Amino acid sequence: GYMEKDPVRGNDSFLAFEEVLRLAKEKDADFILLGGDLFHDNKPSRKTMQRCMEMLRDHCLGPKEVLFTITSDQQSNFHDKHGTANYEDPNYNVEMPVFSIHG
Repeated sequence: GYMEKDPVRGNDSFLAFEEVLRLAKEKDADFILLGGDLFHDNKPSRKTMQRCMEMLRDHCLGPKEVLFTITSDQQSNFHDKHGTANYEDPNYNVEMPVFSIHG
């Protein structure tokens, strides 16, 4: 939602993110790597959260099998109670994983 209240540029970040998601699916990418934070603000607006979750749901969830494996020690990289990438959880139906690298 960068500049989401701007009447001219308010949809730019949403359109760009959706284009990346759509192209990744069309090109049959293995995953999406974001070179930065997903949100501009550390407390995104409800509108931004909803639109982001809708786009991720529309483009990243589905029945297609993920055909790559993380070879590093996942517990040292994923600091939650499961210690693995969420696409490996059988309770999720992720077909296009999204990874974010940030400082």
